[in-house]
Amino acid sequence: MKNRTLNFCVVLLMAVSFTSCGEDVKKQTVEINTPEEVKKAEKETPDVADQDFVDGMTGKVWHNYLQIKMALTEGDAGTVKDVAREMAEAFSQERATMKSLSQQIAATDDIETQRELFAKFTEKAGPMFENALSGGTIYKKFCPMAFNNKGAYWYADIAEINNPYFGEKMPDCGSVKKTIKK
Repeated sequence: MKNRTLNFCVVLLMAVSFTSCGEDVKKQTVEINTPEEVKKAEKETPDVADQDFVDGMTGKVWHNYLQIKMALTEGDAGTVKDVAREMAEAFSQERATMKSLSQQIAATDDIETQRELFAKFTEKAGPMFENALSGGTIYKKFCPMAFNNKGAYWYADIAEINNPYFGEKMPDCGSVKKTIKK
């Protein structure tokens, strides 16, 4: 009798297992993309490595600058602080002003103060980016409404507008003022 009960339980457990697995399998789907869909997706995904600079310091600062710009656009003050701290370490002594501004950005939790300091940093770093670019394209953009309609510039690796000064409030505010290609 014990043997029959044990066999019955094992068979019942196996039946339940197979049944529940079968429902999960039915819910799975597979998406197959055509070559045209793959090419379209590749075009829509920006490649942040499309810029080359004459020196490693400028390349590192550019990478950090883009990270800060994106974090400001997303309103993420914590990431701005972390990346600004990392960026400050990349500067040599002859770039003391930019180092100081990046340290000031890293020292505050206030997103609006970070945005103001980012605008000042952009004024100082912009010529460095433009002069050190050895390959690729960068875009100088302008938002006329930033800082009570005084306006502010920023640089980006893609032509699409993602405004770091207004974030989610007005992400599309601004325009490309200059395209720098090497």
